[in-house]
Amino acid sequence: MRYYIIAGEASGDLHGSNLMKGIYAEDPHAEIRFWGGDLMESVWDVFQNIPHLNAPETGLVRHYKEGAVMGFVEVLSKARKLLSNVTFCKNDIMQWKPDVVILIDYPGFNFKIAEFAHNAGFKVFYYIAPKVWASREGRIRKLKKYVDRLFIVFPFEKPYFDSKGIRYIYKGNPLVDAVDNSRAMLESKEDFYVRAGLENRPVIAMLAGSRKTEINTMMPVLTEFAAKMHALPQYSGYQFLIAGAPARSMKDYEPWLTEENSRYIKVLFGETQSIIRHAEAAVVNSGTASLETALFCTPQVVGYITNPVTYWIARKIVKIRYISLGNLIVDRLAFKEFIQDDCNSDALVKEIRELIENTERRERMLDNYGDIRAALGGTGASAAVAKAMIQELAR
Repeated sequence: MRYYIIAGEASGDLHGSNLMKGIYAEDPHAEIRFWGGDLMESVWDVFQNIPHLNAPETGLVRHYKEGAVMGFVEVLSKARKLLSNVTFCKNDIMQWKPDVVILIDYPGFNFKIAEFAHNAGFKVFYYIAPKVWASREGRIRKLKKYVDRLFIVFPFEKPYFDSKGIRYIYKGNPLVDAVDNSRAMLESKEDFYVRAGLENRPVIAMLAGSRKTEINTMMPVLTEFAAKMHALPQYSGYQFLIAGAPARSMKDYEPWLTEENSRYIKVLFGETQSIIRHAEAAVVNSGTASLETALFCTPQVVGYITNPVTYWIARKIVKIRYISLGNLIVDRLAFKEFIQDDCNSDALVKEIRELIENTERRERMLDNYGDIRAALGGTGASAAVAKAMIQELAR
């Protein structure tokens, strides 16, 4: 069968790559054409050694770095480019004629494609539900009208979608597999230091987000935080590692790096999971990374800053108590969240010191992490979802 998959950002690329592995395992003759990133392309590359799959019309269509934006103001500024991509995608689907269009999160773009694909007669699956439980609940109508089957990944979504009368399939969360099978989980701290060319000194992880706008707002705070921590005698020997986001480059981070702070601040690309895994603590921009950090059992604080207008609008429409997936899963503040003005260097220094120096506080957070992992279920989610999708198509 032919599968047309659309992932619009880094987290979608991760889940899309694992989904593709499951599809190829269940459907040896699968042909996959996709919007995604390097991870999805690497899976596709492996299967191109199989002769019957080596077709020129399969593979990567567009890289997500060409269109990944977040926030109301940011979306407006890129509206022309996004609309151009939507038009291109519609034409591409019509020409390729897949058996199913699989949409992964990224609702601003994917709802437009869902409506088009449904009206054009294509089967539509939505994997990793749009966060209608947080805001824009009116999209429920579109899910019911344009999506043939919804595949959800969080346990708290089950009662919500039950109450809305939407049929779904839940097979656990694919991030559990991505973490447990990662090199970071198998590699020792010492081996990571050697491979990454780092000194054998403790690490504090800093994740500024994957989008340019997030990096621009978080980097000033993170570098100031690192400078204040480094100035403390007990932390002067620490390394502060910035996890360079996929599809970004050093030029995105260089404006905030100086000759002075570059002695203790380093940017590493392609090492996000290893940086998190081997850090004493982490400052994490809210998103999938904060849930990864919980699964890696690294103490964390979430920091998030966005455009003031975007934040003002979000406060009017967002209904959830927390912005981090881990906190939402256990419905309590398993780790602190500093948002907008509360996200400043002094607050981050105080919290990170507390997580490193206060053993009781650290252990309490790790206990909460255990509850988060337990709620997500066991391993094998990606393969189970792929199998369920193929079974749905066979009906």
